[in-house]
Amino acid sequence: MKITLFHYFIKQAMANIFENRLVHLIGIGTMSIAFLIFYAFILIFVNLNYWTEEQGSSLTMSIYFKGEPDRAVIEKIKKELFLFPGVTIKRFISKDDAMKSLRRRLGDKAGLLDGLKQNPLPASLEIILSRDKGGDTLPYQLKTKLEKITIVDEVQYSQEWIRRFQAIMEAIKIVGIIFGGLLFLAALFIITNTIKLTIYSRKEEIEILKLVGATNSFVKIPFMIEGSIQGFLGGVVALLILFLVYIIAIAKIDIRIGFASLDIVFLSPQYILFLLLMSVVIGFIGSTISLGRFFRI
Repeated sequence: MKITLFHYFIKQAMANIFENRLVHLIGIGTMSIAFLIFYAFILIFVNLNYWTEEQGSSLTMSIYFKGEPDRAVIEKIKKELFLFPGVTIKRFISKDDAMKSLRRRLGDKAGLLDGLKQNPLPASLEIILSRDKGGDTLPYQLKTKLEKITIVDEVQYSQEWIRRFQAIMEAIKIVGIIFGGLLFLAALFIITNTIKLTIYSRKEEIEILKLVGATNSFVKIPFMIEGSIQGFLGGVVALLILFLVYIIAIAKIDIRIGFASLDIVFLSPQYILFLLLMSVVIGFIGSTISLGRFFRI
């Protein structure tokens, strides 16, 4: 009996969404905007946490060369680096690659580089040093050894900058948690009022159901299911928009702070699943609050 009744509520909710699709589309659109702002903040927060952990457990060292080294020289240096524990080769950046990266960062002002007769930027090799394996003395040992190589012009890293970076990130994370909580409440407020408009647009329908003897629960449950579906769809749309923006623009941003290159990562499948579940819960809570206010009138 309960399964049949639940099936009826699902069917009724879907029928209501289809019959009032314009109202629901507006509601889903509004929810998508609210969720998009909140999810964008979550993406920023996730990357701040990722950068803090990455920079805390390791540091990036940049080896700058005189001229453009050939492949054999690079391979020889790599073999010597692998003799040290906790060393990982990140990437080799040729002079041309360095110039392309600079042009991307300059954007509209990249034309200023056209007057250069030759490329002044050095080729470089970026390596990552693991503190867990190499210890705190590894950066100094490597720097001393590498600077003795004739083709190496300079070796740069900043341990003190890493400490400052971590302290700043921890402070930002604390502020972020508070701001994220406020954004969550703002999203819930917007969604609650959006669902309230949906309910009030069907005020006469609800009154007819109550006149024929329908209980409050019988009237409320389809609306709660509708709110949950709206929340889910709004969450899906928001995530799709955020992913498209990430692919088109964000992933191409080259962030370099100090001597470290920071990669921007997207939300993990676990985060996506959690956010979609949270969207459903927010839709359910929003509809419950709105229905509670409506039935008190």
